[in-house]
This record gives sequence, C-alpha cells and structure tokens, in this order.
Amino acid sequence: MRLLILGGTLYLGRHVVDAALAAGHEVTLFHRGRTGAGLFPQVERLIGDREGDLAALRGRRWDAVVDTSGFLPRLVRASVEALADGVGHYVFISSISVYAEDQKSRLVETDAVGPWPDGAEEVLTGETYGPMKARCERVLEETMPGSVAAVRAGMIFGRHDVTDRSPYWPRRMAEGGEVLAPGRPGRPIQLIDVRDIAAWIVRLAERRIAGTFNATGPEPPLTMGRFLAVCAEAARSDARLTWVDQDFLAAAGVQAFNELPLWVPESYHRFQDVDVSKAMAAGLTYRPLRQTIDDVLAEARPRPAGPIEVRPGITMPPSLARAREAELLEQWRTQGSRVHEAASRTEPASRRAT
Repeated sequence: MRLLILGGTLYLGRHVVDAALAAGHEVTLFHRGRTGAGLFPQVERLIGDREGDLAALRGRRWDAVVDTSGFLPRLVRASVEALADGVGHYVFISSISVYAEDQKSRLVETDAVGPWPDGAEEVLTGETYGPMKARCERVLEETMPGSVAAVRAGMIFGRHDVTDRSPYWPRRMAEGGEVLAPGRPGRPIQLIDVRDIAAWIVRLAERRIAGTFNATGPEPPLTMGRFLAVCAEAARSDARLTWVDQDFLAAAGVQAFNELPLWVPESYHRFQDVDVSKAMAAGLTYRPLRQTIDDVLAEARPRPAGPIEVRPGITMPPSLARAREAELLEQWRTQGSRVHEAASRTEPASRRAT
C-alpha cells in the first residue's frame, strides 16, 4: 500500500510510520520539516505547509492517507481539495473531546458532539479543540462520503509522548515515598497504548474501513488503583498511596488531566466511560498494561521544567512538582480530610489493585 501521512514525526504519527513500515508499506510524509529531521531516512518526504503550501500534494496518488495533524476545518478541506482524486481512503485522527460535556455514561459514537462556540473563529484553543475536530469530521464526510475513518482517540499512552501525561505516573511511582493518588481507587480510567492505536490505524487504511470509532481503552476496564499498582510493580516501588478527595483537589486549584494525568472529575464521562466495542469489532486490540508501563519506564524521560506546547496555540502546565505534592498532602492531612469527612488512606501501592 502507498500511504501518505500528514504529519508523521511527532508521537502518534511517529508510531503510525513505524507500524506502516513494519507492515511493508510504502510511506510518504508531508510535513513542514521542523521536527524529526533524523527520523525515517528510508521514506519519501514532501515539505510543505497546510497553511497555504500544498503544492507537493497535487498530481500525486496514494492508496490511503492518515491525517495526524488536522485541527482546523478550513485546512482539512484545503488538504482534501489538493489531493483531489489522489487518495482512495482517508483516516482522520479525531478526539473523544468532540463529545458534548455532561452527557450520560458509556458514550457511543452516535452521541451528541459539542456545539461550536458562538462567534468563535477557527483558532485552536483548549475551548475550540473538540468542536473543531467535530467540524473536521463533517468536512471530510462531505467531501469523501463513505471513504473516511474518523478515529476519536482518547488518552494515548506510551513512548515519545510530547507531553508529560505518559511518563508522570510510572516515573512518580518509581521515585517512591508517599504519593498523592487522586480521587478513589475504583475510579474508572481509559487509556490506549500508542502502538496499539497506531497499528490499528494502519489496518483501517489497509482494509479501507470507514466510519466513526471511539479509540481508547482498555478492555477489560481499568481503574486508577489497578493502574498505579501495575506502575508500582513495574518500577519495583515501595511507594505509599494517599488517596485524596477529588473535590479537595479541585478546590486547591489542581488542574485535572494535565497537572495530574489521568485524573478528571467523575462526571467527565468522555474521559473514563467511552464505549469501544465498535473499534474492537473493527480489529482494535490491546496489549497487557504491564508492557505499556515497562516501555514508558525504559524511556526514562525527566519531568519538564515548564509549560509544554502540545499544539500551536495550546500549552499545558508541567505535571505536579514534588514540593507542590507534599504541600497538598499536608493540607489534606490537616484540613481536607475533616472537611470531606474522609481520612486519607495510606498503604503500599502494590496492595491497592482495585
């Protein structure tokens, strides 16, 4: 298969290239040339910019395209128009952030997506990210009906993560000591190994499978307690977990999902209760969690010193610093547990498996 990848040098795109090459496909990258110059010397590179310089795409043909860098609807439309009849199938990396907030649990692909903010321009921000991904999906279905797979990715976990979301918990458990664990042990969480979703994306392109798919996981369902226990086992850690009430963390100004990865209020169903049965029926599979954690630990990335630019116009704060964590734990012991009528529970992480 001749596969065009729009992007392909950062995180998920990088793993998609790996998966495509491992499957024996002929890969072409279209990107700006600003990152990953030393990656994949064996593949063809087309240098351009989706913001006005698409000349390298015109007049070429590929069997399929994987779009890992489509955020603005007008630029997605321009890319499709530049390709014209040059591709037979389009795999678009969307996001579970498309779903409207405060919906029922167990979200499925037919549930409502978030509305476009009144008067909003096509500028990428934390508020417009989800609605713009939803608009990109609509643009693609209008221009290539029946030939688009929209992959609504959840929390992608693994090596080469450009954020601190993947390394934070394995690294923190490896450091040991008292660890602030957010919420309750039985709170559901969802994540997917970057290699699993990348390999599946390539299979969607190979088989020309169309449709909209939630792509998170794993199955069977995972809890925060079990996740931290596996991190502790992989790191051979004696870390002690102190579970801190989610309302206390919110009142203390701790940023959900970014500052404490994998933690969101339990009402945020789109991050922890998304149905993946349709994707599994289309071939999505999951490796054991321990393999994922081992892979992240092997990368041994340090904690970032400051905010991280995850996309142009969107930055996220650094993960929770040890000094801030210690401060929060002390506050929880002295006042938070009384306010919320729940004493902090401290025990070896390896025993907290549910």
